[in-house]
Amino acid sequence: MAKKDINEMSFLDHLEDLRWHLIRICSAVMIVATLAYIFSRFIFDEIIFAPLHMDFPTYDFLCKAAQFLDVTTTFCADKIPLILQNRTMAGQFSADIWTAILGGFIISFPYVIYQLWSFISPGLHKEERKHSRGFIIICSLLFFIGVLFGYYIITPLSINFLANYSISSMVDNQIDISSYIALVRASALASGLIFELPIIIYFLTKIGLVTPEFLKTYRKYAMVIVLILSAIITPPDIASQVIVAIPIIILYQVSITISKIVIRNQKRKEKKNVRVS
Repeated sequence: MAKKDINEMSFLDHLEDLRWHLIRICSAVMIVATLAYIFSRFIFDEIIFAPLHMDFPTYDFLCKAAQFLDVTTTFCADKIPLILQNRTMAGQFSADIWTAILGGFIISFPYVIYQLWSFISPGLHKEERKHSRGFIIICSLLFFIGVLFGYYIITPLSINFLANYSISSMVDNQIDISSYIALVRASALASGLIFELPIIIYFLTKIGLVTPEFLKTYRKYAMVIVLILSAIITPPDIASQVIVAIPIIILYQVSITISKIVIRNQKRKEKKNVRVS
């Protein structure tokens, strides 16, 4: 059956259309999650647990930097003082399932965005769709960069700090596997979503909720929020917070530029319509 024109669709038709897009999204995520589950041993050993080894690229780079600056650091240690353990019957099985689902979502993210865009785009004007052709690519690229930033920067910094933090020599760090995976998952996924800030600002500007002037006026407050956010998702040391805060601040500045471009294009379109009329 041919798809109805958007102007002819009722509210229930829109809901039905959305339902099918969500079904396709869930199907794609589950298919990729199944593949991730099949290769779970590789994913855990080579990806999830990789930041537990001192030959991880981030530790190697920071160790060389510390040696160059002649600074003592835990990044040059032989191993991370941390032992993973499972204390529940279904602990490892649950970790396997949820990691596979998360992996399925991350890998299939471009398709997820494509389906959401397919649902939204019919409601846009032809000119708006034309200027948004690269939306899926840009959105996916930002998300993957964010995930990599979370995995290679936030995760190892957090693990190294928390594993070496000690209140007494009588206490060993025997960490439950669910706690460790939650840290890796939150670091990667949260960073991926945070890096979507320019896309969010783009749409907020399009619908008139945000302007460049608004973003500039509240920039100092945004910087405070960024620092607080950095303090939440990183260890409580200045260096780590700065490393995390810098790309977020850059994203905020990029968002201001994007907002300016959107407003400028809207004004040009309005002038063009006035001339035509």
